[in-house]
Amino acid sequence: MNVKMTSVVNNVNKNNTPASNIVNAEEIVFANESEREFAKILDFYKISWQYEPKTFPLEFDSSGNPVLSFTPDFYLPDLDLYIELTTLNQNLVTKKNKKIRKLRELYPDVNIKLFYKKDYDSLLFKFVK
Repeated sequence: MNVKMTSVVNNVNKNNTPASNIVNAEEIVFANESEREFAKILDFYKISWQYEPKTFPLEFDSSGNPVLSFTPDFYLPDLDLYIELTTLNQNLVTKKNKKIRKLRELYPDVNIKLFYKKDYDSLLFKFVK
C-alpha cells in the first residue's frame, strides 16, 4: 500500500482569500452564532484571529487521497493557537476529540485547544459582566 500524506490546505473561501484583511466579526459568514460571539470577544480584546484558515487531512485512502480532514474554527496567529468550539451539539464532542487526537499525532507542532460548552459559557459569562 503506497500512502502519501497530503499537506495542510490553506482554505480559500468566502471568508479567506489570499488578499483578505478581515477586520472584525461583522465581516464573516460563520457556521453558527457561538462562533460569531467568540469572534466578537476576540475583537473586543483586540486578539488577532482567522476563521477556518486551514484544513488538516487526517486519514487517507490507499492512493493517498484524504478521506477525513479537520478544519479548526479559529486560528490566533499571535499565539500560534487553533481553537475549536464545540458548543451546540455535545454529541459531536467524541468525534471532535478523535479528530483532535489524530491531528496531534500527525501534526505534533500544531497547537490546538478544544473549547467545550462549559468553557465557552464561562467565557461568555466573564465577557458580559
